[in-house]
Amino acid sequence: MAFWDQLKAKATELNGQLQTKTVQFKNKEFANGSMAMCALIAAADGSIDPAERQKTAALISSNEALKVFPADELRQKFDWYCDKLAGDFDFGKVEATATIGKLKSKPDQARAVIQIGIIIGGADGKFDDDEKNAVRNACFAVGIDPVEFEL
Repeated sequence: MAFWDQLKAKATELNGQLQTKTVQFKNKEFANGSMAMCALIAAADGSIDPAERQKTAALISSNEALKVFPADELRQKFDWYCDKLAGDFDFGKVEATATIGKLKSKPDQARAVIQIGIIIGGADGKFDDDEKNAVRNACFAVGIDPVEFEL
């Protein structure tokens, strides 16, 4: 099976698991961690161009697992993290990673945020090294071995 087919199958599997879990995780920390993860993926190469930001926002709003949250609230949180990353990438990265790190004591929610990062990162058919590194760093922030997600 080609890499793209494997990635697509894995994303479908993760998305199905997330749809079940996110109803349980409907809380502010999970929503913030999810949007911080999405912003880190959008900015994985060190900058966020408007097209990439828009594309990621569209993926967020169409993701079934995140439909338990009001779309406008998710968009505001995503934009806030993107603005932080665009204003000062290093500081924004620290802040977004710290937000994800708040889920360390909630391993199921932390894994779900990591899965969201993988789904968003691979949605365009390419889960590039910068995106993998962003997800890997998020794994470290929540104390999960990246090998669990084949990173």
